Amino acid sequence: MRKVALTTLQIVITLGVLWIVFHDPAKRAEMRQTLAHANPWWLAGGFLLYGCVEMIAVCRWQLLLRVQEIELGWHRVFMLLMIGLFFNFFAPGGTGGDMVKIFYLLKETPGRRAHAFLSALVDRLIGVFSLVTLAGVLIATHWHWLMASPAAAQYVWAALAILAFCLLGIAISFIITGCGLVGRIPKKMPGRDTLAELAMAYNLYGRAWRSTGVAWLMSLAAHFGYFATFWCAAKAVESAAVKVPTMGELFAIMPIVNTIIALPISVGGVGVREGLFQVLLSNLAGVTEAVAVVVSSTGYLLTLAWGLAGGVLYILYRPSEHVRLHDISAEVAAFEHTVAEHEIAAEKRAHKKSR
Repeated sequence: MRKVALTTLQIVITLGVLWIVFHDPAKRAEMRQTLAHANPWWLAGGFLLYGCVEMIAVCRWQLLLRVQEIELGWHRVFMLLMIGLFFNFFAPGGTGGDMVKIFYLLKETPGRRAHAFLSALVDRLIGVFSLVTLAGVLIATHWHWLMASPAAAQYVWAALAILAFCLLGIAISFIITGCGLVGRIPKKMPGRDTLAELAMAYNLYGRAWRSTGVAWLMSLAAHFGYFATFWCAAKAVESAAVKVPTMGELFAIMPIVNTIIALPISVGGVGVREGLFQVLLSNLAGVTEAVAVVVSSTGYLLTLAWGLAGGVLYILYRPSEHVRLHDISAEVAAFEHTVAEHEIAAEKRAHKKSR
């Protein structure tokens, strides 16, 4: 029932924000005129660039799998990643692509399921940490520009609050792991399983710090590639009559947008993304609201095209039996709990031996 309520709320918010963004007839006319003169070569470049982003993600995940001595061909990793991308766009509620991706990864790695699961967890964690790093650098270097508009500044502060909360959570998990407190976490404490899983991941990947560092650098490159996809969308509609943001301006707002739409506010960030582009670019870069929405929507569609390709791969990949999203979510959650309990039991045994 919670998932149904969340999905319903997301749909309502998505439709509401889209109405606010697109209801003005004059704005829609300007958007049509802007799109009519879009340069197809820049659009093709943006499409290919986002494909490179996904290939970087494949190499990063394969590197993390190899740390755990799991050899999975790049084409299998690519298919799993693309399937996850498809469900990130189209899965209802809070299931998400990560859950589906992990489900099929566990099927691919019998006998090494716990280690395979941890590779996906660390891959996600590195993605968050690299976004925090980029956001810190880009916001700091564009601070006065971002703070020039009160309307834009409120979203900057919101993004910083979310990122600070993420950093606090990571720091707490490090402290709990470093002090050997995992075995003492109360059973009813919220996030108990996640803390235990992170402790296990730190212990395994902390020994492979070089590979983890390379994965972090690859994640930075992937974020830059994603930002550049939206810049290609902007360049596609640029003309003497259409002002678009510079690369520096667009890159400065992208971590803010990505951080806020990561919250389960709307379906896939649709609507909220366009609203943020409209506020930030119109107030900071002098771009008209219509052009700002066109840049956002076009960049999103360039990534969505790869999500649709992931749907085709899912049809070709999936086993003959049909697995419902509810069953996928339940099985992965049960496995996560098993991994967490195993780590907590191991920590308790280690604590008893040290006495």
